[in-house]
Amino acid sequence: MMKRIATVAMLLGMVSTAWAAGDPVIGKQKAALCIGCHGVDGNSSNPDWPNLAGQHAEYLAKQINDYKSQARKDPTMNAMVASLSADDTANIAAFFASNKVNITGANKGSIELGKKIYRGGIAKRGIAACASCHGPSGAGNPAAKFPAVSGQHAKYTAKALNDFASGARSNDPQSMMRDVAGKLKANEIKAVAEYIAGLH
Repeated sequence: MMKRIATVAMLLGMVSTAWAAGDPVIGKQKAALCIGCHGVDGNSSNPDWPNLAGQHAEYLAKQINDYKSQARKDPTMNAMVASLSADDTANIAAFFASNKVNITGANKGSIELGKKIYRGGIAKRGIAACASCHGPSGAGNPAAKFPAVSGQHAKYTAKALNDFASGARSNDPQSMMRDVAGKLKANEIKAVAEYIAGLH
């Protein structure tokens, strides 16, 4: 598993050098279509919708492009991004990346189990530590296009993990997230999601 992570990180790092950075000032104007769900600065007030503030621009651009190609399926998002140009995508991604995520805190009852899994994984079940890709503080790895997860809504993170576990979401490189999430129990997904909500 760790060898696969390193290989994917290296390959994605090579690809990322060709990505053109966007303009956050232009992106702020273009992001008008996003603010109804994701907030004026990318901090969503609804836990069903992810915070985009502080997310790596390249990761955001990948998700937009995956919605455009329907490699990632969501009827609302597929329609919202359909007409975005490559420049629009880069600019919107740059705008949200330039903002700071609001850390809302974690559910105290889930912190210990979530912390244990996030930082150390579950070796006997072949579950890698979340921190191995997303970093000890949840900052992610922009070169490898591993997203920042710090401060993400617990409800959204749990949905994402459950979607990876069921295969409803499959736009993860080499099934990395599907492999991990598919081995987690429901209470473990909830605990990790709650821990991430307060991680910074």
